[in-house]
Amino acid sequence: MGTVFMAGSSFAQQVTIPVETQHNALVLQTDAEKNLKMVYFGVKLNNTKEYEAIQKMYNQADDSGILNSAYTPSGSANLAEPAITVTHADGNKSLNLVYVNHVVTKVDDDISLLTVTLKDPAYDFEVKLFYKTYFKEDVTEQWSVIKHGEKGIVTLNKFASANLNLKGSGFWLKQYHGNWAMEMQPEEAKLTHGIKTIDSKLGTRANLYEPSMFMVSMDKPATEDEGKVLLGALEWSGNFKIDLELDVANNLRVIAGINNAASEYHLKSGEEFTTPALVYTYSDQGKGDASRKLQSWARNHKIVDGQGSRLTLLNNWEATGFDFNEAKLAELLKDTKKLGVDLFLLDDGWFGNKYPRNDDHAGLGDWQENKQKLPNGISSLVKEAQANGVKFGIWIEPEMVNPKSELYTKHPDWVIKQPNRPEKYFRNQLELDLSNPKVQDFVFNIVDDLFTKNPDLAYIKWDCNAVIYNAYSAYLKKDQSHLYIDYVRGLYKVLERVRVKYPKVPLMLCSGGGGRVDYGALKYFTEFWPSDNTDPIERIFIQWEYSYFYPAITSSNHVTDWGKQPLKFRTDVAMMGKLGFDIVISKLSADDQAYLHGALNNYNNLKDVIWHGNQYRLQSPWDNDAASIMYVNEAKSTGVVFNYLVNNRYGTGTHVPVRLKGLDPQKKYQVKEVNLYPNAKSSLENNLILTGDFLMTVGVNPHVNSGRTSVVLQLDEVK
Repeated sequence: MGTVFMAGSSFAQQVTIPVETQHNALVLQTDAEKNLKMVYFGVKLNNTKEYEAIQKMYNQADDSGILNSAYTPSGSANLAEPAITVTHADGNKSLNLVYVNHVVTKVDDDISLLTVTLKDPAYDFEVKLFYKTYFKEDVTEQWSVIKHGEKGIVTLNKFASANLNLKGSGFWLKQYHGNWAMEMQPEEAKLTHGIKTIDSKLGTRANLYEPSMFMVSMDKPATEDEGKVLLGALEWSGNFKIDLELDVANNLRVIAGINNAASEYHLKSGEEFTTPALVYTYSDQGKGDASRKLQSWARNHKIVDGQGSRLTLLNNWEATGFDFNEAKLAELLKDTKKLGVDLFLLDDGWFGNKYPRNDDHAGLGDWQENKQKLPNGISSLVKEAQANGVKFGIWIEPEMVNPKSELYTKHPDWVIKQPNRPEKYFRNQLELDLSNPKVQDFVFNIVDDLFTKNPDLAYIKWDCNAVIYNAYSAYLKKDQSHLYIDYVRGLYKVLERVRVKYPKVPLMLCSGGGGRVDYGALKYFTEFWPSDNTDPIERIFIQWEYSYFYPAITSSNHVTDWGKQPLKFRTDVAMMGKLGFDIVISKLSADDQAYLHGALNNYNNLKDVIWHGNQYRLQSPWDNDAASIMYVNEAKSTGVVFNYLVNNRYGTGTHVPVRLKGLDPQKKYQVKEVNLYPNAKSSLENNLILTGDFLMTVGVNPHVNSGRTSVVLQLDEVK
């Protein structure tokens, strides 16, 4: 049980609440009117008592008196962008929130939970602010819970998860944009006065155009190893909104949460509205350090089996598309065993009978095995896989429906579509209405039936390829503005049920690529699909940017026939995460097959370092002819460095050594090249042994050039 701190009746005393982690602090403080303000964010002070003196050191213009509010209400004294806007049951739109008390609960040695209660003195309206801190990782999850006891319905017009106030002599935002096969394109710029908004109104696949991850550098643009930087990501798979307001006092206000566009929420008396968490971390040692904190937090606390293992796989999609049968799949199952991976994954096209799934125009929603393609069903394939000594996995897209399907004919009221408008399709499909509990049951049963009929099914790839057009729910009737929110909540209810019944089964989060990569969904998944673009040159850039927010163990990287790079290059790139294959093994040359066997052996030796080690970005693909990225285990005894040529102009390559990071300067390391193609020789000298000091100060040249476009180096401590 936590300790409760109450406001005194005279409120003579000021309340200061430090929210501390191993290196950092966020400080909340009340003023004479009980307004709760955020007065500090940065490296923590040695003397906790001195936090009380911070606010007095600032003399900045603030006519409202609440510009740095910890959760800014609208309609009263506030003159800036609010975190919360409401319409009370009597129609009044003003809100004032004052401090009542706070509770600190110690969850375990690493985790603490601060709960701060704020109330409106004039209305029976309450907001609780939650700050869940992960001490060792320097990570905070922040969210709010909104509740009222008014007579009637209160409308929530805006309802942010977090409202951060940052101080600095300037702020630089790194954000992302993209589209299908062009995910995670970065842009960085100085923030000017006014409001910069990153948002999504797509309903599903919400991260397709603008991902909900961002970085803010303070005082100057942070580099990989220097500078003050905040990394933030919203744990929500639907419409989001992040407002960054450089205010009149030259401070930055970051307000993040569910997008309130077309989503005002009608809250009954006594009902609680819980916002999703904003997860964030801070470092004064650059973007690399901040990203390692976030990656460590994700592995330790958020993703399913983050400290565990993953399955390598062979997928049939690039080999067959929709055109397959039992005989073709039997050959691919033999290839899976021959290749030496753990699992065969059957992709789209295995279902539908009245409307067979022979292309993407029909069948979605009709999840019975196609009798022509699979006369003996999925169970025979699972047995065939077992006979070949491999596991079996399957693709589903359970949230979706094709108009050409039995489900659409039987349950048109389950489909999100406007009753009086022409249907508009995204990839020839529509969404099922997950705000409806019957639809939630239907979607859960798709998964449950697969496992019930096939208990040895070992993997599911969960896709989501459409956005929401013509948003309308037959189930919600008059509360149409709840749809975007209740859809995501319905999805999470289904995923929660899946995880309760099947806690450890590997699930890949796919959304036509990176359309749904967020920690709101990833808490139910073991991995995600970064992009349908598997061209290895493109993937170097895409995987590089994702790695700031997500650990390598979550990134599904497949070797395919996309791009013009040799098999070695494609495989080396895919090894920077969770390795898979989507190629026709039987068509490979003997040398290619020999290379893959050797590469898989190397991967099995190094995957623990890649999945669970610390990641260091050495040379950015955006700024160099060659990109270099490194993983080191916690003991600093083993490391792996991936190097790739990303510029094909004449004479490009690594002309100077690449300085390594994260090693022990006192230790000696043997540096050897691995993943060599058959009959190829390394240009590194044999039995090269160098100290960590040398490798981090001078570096090592991997000799990347047009003849050696990808080079993988393994480092092992020499005792």
